[in-house]
Amino acid sequence: MSQEKIDILTRSLKREKAARKAAEKILEDKSRELYFLSDELKDSNAKLENLLSEKSSELKGVFENILDAYVVIDLFGNVLKFNDAATNMFGYDVEKEKLNVVDLIFYDDIEYAMASFGNLQRDGYFKNYSARVFTKTREVKWVQINATLIYDGKNMPVAAQGIVRDVTQVKLLEEQKEQILKKLEKSNAELYEYAHVVSHDLKSPLRTIDALISWIRSDNMDKFDEDTLQNIDLIETTLENMDKLISNILNYSSADSATEEVEVDLNKVLENISKTLFIPENIKLKIAPDLPTVNGDGTKFQQLFQNLISNAIKFNDKENGLIEIEFTEETTFYQFTVKDNGIGIEKEFHDKIFKVFQSLTKREDSTGIGLSIVKKIVDLYKGTIWLESTPQLGTTFYFTIKK
Repeated sequence: MSQEKIDILTRSLKREKAARKAAEKILEDKSRELYFLSDELKDSNAKLENLLSEKSSELKGVFENILDAYVVIDLFGNVLKFNDAATNMFGYDVEKEKLNVVDLIFYDDIEYAMASFGNLQRDGYFKNYSARVFTKTREVKWVQINATLIYDGKNMPVAAQGIVRDVTQVKLLEEQKEQILKKLEKSNAELYEYAHVVSHDLKSPLRTIDALISWIRSDNMDKFDEDTLQNIDLIETTLENMDKLISNILNYSSADSATEEVEVDLNKVLENISKTLFIPENIKLKIAPDLPTVNGDGTKFQQLFQNLISNAIKFNDKENGLIEIEFTEETTFYQFTVKDNGIGIEKEFHDKIFKVFQSLTKREDSTGIGLSIVKKIVDLYKGTIWLESTPQLGTTFYFTIKK
């Protein structure tokens, strides 16, 4: 072998040794990195296992301590899991006995339950399902359920879970409320009918007495002295006030009775009042233009405004009396004001005046019912009423009517 070939082989062997050392160095470095990485992964895994254990413990605690019943079922309705609240509610120990949700459904609600389960399978959830269920002792309870499907890693449904709330007491209270409302409606109807009958029965003898007094006066004008004629005038005035009182009581008893609602143009209502109500020459009634149209009973709105205006007229002692009606429109309601420059009302009486027969002055033409009727009508239309007043300067009544 020539020296040249020997030199070539020697150089090649040196390069191979250098390459092997470099490879061994790289392998050693990578092994060291892998070793440290392995230690880090062990630490991380240990931490994750501890965290998972903590979270599992927390979830178990939450699961067991939810106040409402928590139920897990498979897609065939077999109960897989109850929390303590579910066990207490239904009386079953699903760790020891098999249970299918069909066994819990009240027989009259089975069709509704199947439809809801279909919604669960189609949409993945249902909300506020409300129905009756049986407990293990066959006690019937009302429950409200919100449920969702549980999916696996491939997004395939594998089970369902639901929160079940016992609403038996709520349902019982609702039923009692419905019964009370029905009884109340019946009582109100009977009371309204009774008020009409009493009104008619009381007014008939009053009219007879009034007619007899009138005949006695006309037949004996030349025989009665002045004192007797004054007494007869007093009797007639008393009869008139009694008739008005009976009418007002009837109006008060029917003020909060619901009627068919129609659109009521308040411009026409106030125009009619200004034409039919006696307004003294010294009092000016100023009505804002373009009053709104509201839904309700036109007669009741006429009673509402007429009583407030009449009240303002009765208690105005000014040489130049003024009654102003205005309104503002809000998002969900209208606010009206009836303002006068009359005698005013002391602060201590602001609540009292809305009660029946609470007239603050002894006037023959005041029965103390007008503002009570106003309050009832405002309440009927879910509004509020209040006032601001300064004695000797005037009063402003505010009230709202829901749109």
